[in-house]
Amino acid sequence: LYKCFILEKYCFIVTLGYLILCQITRVYVFDYGMYSADFTGPMMVITQKITSMAFEIHDGLTKREGQLTPGQKYFAISRMPSLLEYLSYNCNFMGILAGPTCSYNDYKAFIEGTCYQPRHQENANGKENGKYKQTEPSPKNDVISKLCTCAISLAVYLSLYKLLPVERSIDDDFVNSTPFHLQVVYLYLAMLALRPKYYFVWTLADAINNAAGFGFNGYNKDGSPRWDLISNLRILDIEFATSFKLFLDNWNIQTALWLKRVCYERCPINPTAATFLLSAMWHGVYPGYYLTFLTGIGMTMAARAVRHNIRPYFLVSDSYKGIYDVITWAWTQVAISYTVAPFVLLAVGPSLKFYRYVYELLIHCGVGDTMSAFLILKKYIHFASNSVVDLNIDQSLQRNYDPNINNSC
Repeated sequence: LYKCFILEKYCFIVTLGYLILCQITRVYVFDYGMYSADFTGPMMVITQKITSMAFEIHDGLTKREGQLTPGQKYFAISRMPSLLEYLSYNCNFMGILAGPTCSYNDYKAFIEGTCYQPRHQENANGKENGKYKQTEPSPKNDVISKLCTCAISLAVYLSLYKLLPVERSIDDDFVNSTPFHLQVVYLYLAMLALRPKYYFVWTLADAINNAAGFGFNGYNKDGSPRWDLISNLRILDIEFATSFKLFLDNWNIQTALWLKRVCYERCPINPTAATFLLSAMWHGVYPGYYLTFLTGIGMTMAARAVRHNIRPYFLVSDSYKGIYDVITWAWTQVAISYTVAPFVLLAVGPSLKFYRYVYELLIHCGVGDTMSAFLILKKYIHFASNSVVDLNIDQSLQRNYDPNINNSC
């Protein structure tokens, strides 16, 4: 029993340490700045699976149900897997190259053929009473749809990525000859042109698993099957995200869930910072990764504060909320582009050069605009807050003087 208490910690340290050692070897021994010798991609996925299984075994064998969250109860493993089950989970052909990662219990239910039964009974849109013959849902339509998404993403990426290189945003001639607002637009477009590469890889990996029968996640309200159990992204939610959190919640979903399960829910001190740091270490040893995730900590804290303190003033009407959504969408896209730029630039020199240019442009070009925007926003918030007060007063007067309203409610 004592070994079970320390199993997940040793497993986490050894697995992550070995991954980092391999990443150091790849980057600084084989070819710095190139991906021609990238053998760590599959190891990153296996690292997620091994560490997830270690914590799930720990939860299932050493903790009572009352000590677990609902999610931990579902993922907890109550029996030590055999060697065959362990190797099958970690090295199955469907997810060995690009993932996505999944829980051991979901994979085991798929292998044993039981993954459809509970979802049939709970969500099969009128088929729960057993009067109709239940058949395994077909993933054909979803696989075809995802393959079409792959084709479109690949075509967009191959068409745009050379036309909009991120490196141009730190080119001296471009910076000196381009107005600040156009540089922001270009940075957004450059990041937009890069994202289809990830859309292609993750959607293709999801389609491969679905074609094998893995990924069923119940039924929609219209009775059609859902095949998004291990989907790694939601493209429309990413492109139209109105907050930093919404963007992250829909990007690399399975990795985000892994970070939540092994770090965020278990770290007793500053789990947000610890999660971002773990994400940087898992991605690799390029300095740009650490700059991105360290910036992400500040962006996340700032986004929470803005949403908590400012958003309520814009919920008084649909028109105010629409204005708020448009503004926060634009700021979210700019913030994501600024945060992710070092992730693409990789090295320290280009990343710091990018930060320096942005800082100088903000100082010389953006201070006046920022102050003007702040004063307008302050005036608008004041007007919105007065509207909230007036609305509350009107409702209070209506309660006091309208005889048709039941004052006891």
